[in-house]
Amino acid sequence: MPLGEAVRTALRSLAVNKLRSTLTMLGIIIGVAAVITLLAVGQGVEAYVRAQFESLGTNVLFILPGQLREGPVSVRERTPRPLTMGDMAALKDPIRAPSVLEVAAEVERFARISYRKRETRVQVRGVTLSYFRIRDWGVAEGRLFTPQEVAGQARVVVLGQLTRERLFREANPIGKTVRINNMPFKVIGIMTEKGGGSFGSEDLTAFIPISTAQSRLFRVRTYRGDYTVSLIFVQAVAEDKMDAAAQEVAEILRERHNIRYLDEDDFTIINQKDLITIFGDITRVLTIFLGAIAAISLVVGGIGIMNIMLVSVTERTREIGLRKALGATRQDILLQFLIEAVVLSLIGGMVGIGLGTMGALTVSRLAQGVNAVVTVEAVALATGFSAAVGLFFGIYPATRAARLHPIEALRYE
Repeated sequence: MPLGEAVRTALRSLAVNKLRSTLTMLGIIIGVAAVITLLAVGQGVEAYVRAQFESLGTNVLFILPGQLREGPVSVRERTPRPLTMGDMAALKDPIRAPSVLEVAAEVERFARISYRKRETRVQVRGVTLSYFRIRDWGVAEGRLFTPQEVAGQARVVVLGQLTRERLFREANPIGKTVRINNMPFKVIGIMTEKGGGSFGSEDLTAFIPISTAQSRLFRVRTYRGDYTVSLIFVQAVAEDKMDAAAQEVAEILRERHNIRYLDEDDFTIINQKDLITIFGDITRVLTIFLGAIAAISLVVGGIGIMNIMLVSVTERTREIGLRKALGATRQDILLQFLIEAVVLSLIGGMVGIGLGTMGALTVSRLAQGVNAVVTVEAVALATGFSAAVGLFFGIYPATRAARLHPIEALRYE
């Protein structure tokens, strides 16, 4: 029997029992839709995580006080030796750290910020001017503080977008005075929108000169009188120099902190590239795991196809006997029932792709920042797997139909 004729015969047979065919396809439809949606969401989450880490800057090393320890949860020492402004200055040495392009420091605390009767709790960051260059983050309105304002410990502040919305609503904040922990600060700028970060929204922030944060607002000093910092950012000259920059930074800090040979560091250097790789691997594994769970419903749908095809063989025993009596070969009967099973799977797969795409778009609208993308690979995988399920679970019913003896089939009641 020609393939085209076999397909037409299969479609006519399926059209006779539309409701049963639809219910049979339901398992495949749900399975394919789940696979498409979960793979799209997984890739969207992976892209979102990568974008969040890349938003911290390019070729950046993060230096934290204390040493990360392995345990149920990796935690820093309870009383780590602090990082200081002297440490940051030492890392700028082009002779000892030729792989370092720029260095920035940050003092970070939560504080109350208010304007008239409105008040909110935000993350106040005292930063150096190089912080904005390393993070490639600028102002949408107004300006950043100047070197003179940093040197003079000026009480000026640049607000994040969300902080501005909570305090000022429709009013223009530039030139207004806000109070941070009841200390007046003049608003000189509004940062561009950054979005979510690792520990909350990056836009619910307020930036002040690091000198003002250290001496006026938070008063963070060591017993020797050195100003401390919460975090040091180091930008490497190129991506392939990040490991070299980390080594140079470690050597300088070990010397400054009087750490002996083979003794443990009292600081932690985190490589941005390693973070992106680690979290990318985690989200990729989760995506595959979720896709595998969704694929179970495809197997269930395949079992449903086999069940209905076995029922169909029983109901059409006389038809099979008649066709064999008229000259149909075993291969013709086998091909007809196989095609019926594959057509059921493919139609269910096509409908499932449409529903899965709609599901991915719905997730993208509901989950802010996650752009669930339906890729060609995901569609091809779902389509191929659904066809393979139909073929696999259709083999036994088709073989059973092909093996019927024409005389016994014609006598069947």
